[in-house]
Amino acid sequence: MPSRSAARRRSGASLEILQGFPPIESAAARTLILGTMPGRASLDAGQYYAHPRNAFWRILGGLLGFDPGEAYERRTARLVASEIAVWDVLRACRRRGSLDQGIEAESVVANDFGGFFASHPRIDRIYCNGSGAELLYRKHVLRADVAVPDIAPVRLPSTSPAHAALSVAEKSAAWSVVVRS
Repeated sequence: MPSRSAARRRSGASLEILQGFPPIESAAARTLILGTMPGRASLDAGQYYAHPRNAFWRILGGLLGFDPGEAYERRTARLVASEIAVWDVLRACRRRGSLDQGIEAESVVANDFGGFFASHPRIDRIYCNGSGAELLYRKHVLRADVAVPDIAPVRLPSTSPAHAALSVAEKSAAWSVVVRS
């Protein structure tokens, strides 16, 4: 029996519009980490990077000295205490599956970065979790008529399990730039 999504694709029915999350943030944030749009596991859990094989919390926990298995609220509090904000480039989109490649370009709605940066004037570093986040940020934020700080986004290797070209240790080494000295 074909899956509902396979039947939907064959019938031409449109995909649902996915809605992202509000940022993990505080006014004191100095670093912004950007993803693209939460995947299905994250949307179902209502938490950033909820897929059990996504290395985001393992990497940040290791770099910042907290247990990545702690309750979500404690992990996000550790990011906030470290002056790190987390958000996604997209507020909404349609997507087949959970991969960035499944995002339908005509459905993309970027988050309000003008408002975000206005209320977070201390942000001085922007890191993109993978090439998808970087490309979407450059296309839908930097090329848009949005007042954003003159900060070049730095692409880091994706923490997604779909990006298997690097080990978690190699990803963690690259992500070490996030921690302020």
